Amino acid sequence: MTGLVARILPAGARGSRRARYLVERNLLVAKTFWPTIASGFFEPVFYLFAVGIGIGRLAGEVTGPGGLPVPYEAFVAPAMLASSAMNGAVFETTHNVFFKLRYGKIYDAILATPMQPADVAVGEITWSLLRGGVYGAAFLLVMAARGLITSPWGLLAFPAALLIGFAFSAVGMAAASFMRSWQDLDVVNLVTLPLFLFSATFYPLDVYPPALRALARLSPLYHGAELARALTLGVIDAGLWVHVGFLVAMGGVGSVVAARRLERLLLR
Repeated sequence: MTGLVARILPAGARGSRRARYLVERNLLVAKTFWPTIASGFFEPVFYLFAVGIGIGRLAGEVTGPGGLPVPYEAFVAPAMLASSAMNGAVFETTHNVFFKLRYGKIYDAILATPMQPADVAVGEITWSLLRGGVYGAAFLLVMAARGLITSPWGLLAFPAALLIGFAFSAVGMAAASFMRSWQDLDVVNLVTLPLFLFSATFYPLDVYPPALRALARLSPLYHGAELARALTLGVIDAGLWVHVGFLVAMGGVGSVVAARRLERLLLR
């Protein structure tokens, strides 16, 4: 996985195999606060039961991918998977990276070793993907247990969740490099909350007003939710490549910016 992230970076700034040492360091540290990490799994599950089951009994069926009617719970569950990937990635690569960069000075110590800023970027993004992958796999098991994966294509929802996590991890880390105080982290919630609420997460896009519908199509979470939803429901068409391309481009740009910003900040 580290190698895949490294290939996104330009040739002159690619993280090498050294990035795995940062992943191992984060894994060792995570053992001391595993309840906090484990708690990240429960939020989307609570939403699924509260919204998918509760409101689902009132809503009945809604319009899903391809115009097919689907149970409301089956409509919401893939969006919760995408939202979980987004929230885990953004929290890991904004709050934690900001602390390590500005206060803990962890990266300054790391650069006393043969590691380079690009290694740091690749290592942190890879760690975020590993953490998000655990959440995604566990949530998919919950979906499968409830019969919400109706197609063999649903197996691809796991790599889709990793792709969503990669896109938001890269952008989150790039954003963290521009933050100067803890107050700047309030902007993170200001961005992620509207994305969570208005990315066709809880209801189909066609119920939005035209202006909001156009804005929703620019949301990266919309592309992630639509991708996961189409896979779990087995509605496969060429339009899925648009969602994949959007997320890959977002992750690629974010990775390049993050690597260059870290190099500027840590080697100044």
